[in-house]
Amino acid sequence: MTLDDIIRNRFSCRDFEERPVPAEHIIAMCEAARWAPSACNSQTWRFIAVSDPERIARICKEAMGPVIGNKWLRHAPLLIVGCSKLDIVANRIGTGVTGIEYYPIDFGIAMEHIVLKATELGLGTCWVGWLREEKVKEILSIPKRVRAMALLAVGYPKSSTPPKRSRKTLDKILFAETWDNPFPISG
Repeated sequence: MTLDDIIRNRFSCRDFEERPVPAEHIIAMCEAARWAPSACNSQTWRFIAVSDPERIARICKEAMGPVIGNKWLRHAPLLIVGCSKLDIVANRIGTGVTGIEYYPIDFGIAMEHIVLKATELGLGTCWVGWLREEKVKEILSIPKRVRAMALLAVGYPKSSTPPKRSRKTLDKILFAETWDNPFPISG
């Protein structure tokens, strides 16, 4: 499978088979994340692999965001809880100098590496960002100076056919030199 195939086959999976994700797949996904770029090579991301059904159920019951309960999440065989360390000196200095917080950018890149590797391994994933961070931190004993940024549901999809989904055309998202100046797209 080429990278283009992986990107096009990736979808937000919310219906998983009842089989565990092997440890070697968890390691491979997090190894892919380990190679993600980060500001000043700070590597602020950290991951917690949660496969205990009772702990997953507790996260679903106590730590999901208001209104949207994500009931399907309790059936995921694996949650990868993505975290960011806030006390990395290079990251604090960079933010102080530029006013840009780099850890969320670094985190997003690393998590997407996990998502793409999971797709290559035949796994489905779904990001969950609507959560009660303090409850996630409590349930997983995450230290104070670490952010619980998102959950990633991971498992074998019940259907391997990606659902039909639309995307904006390239001419709507790609500009040349200045905002809203169409990039010349041929073909």
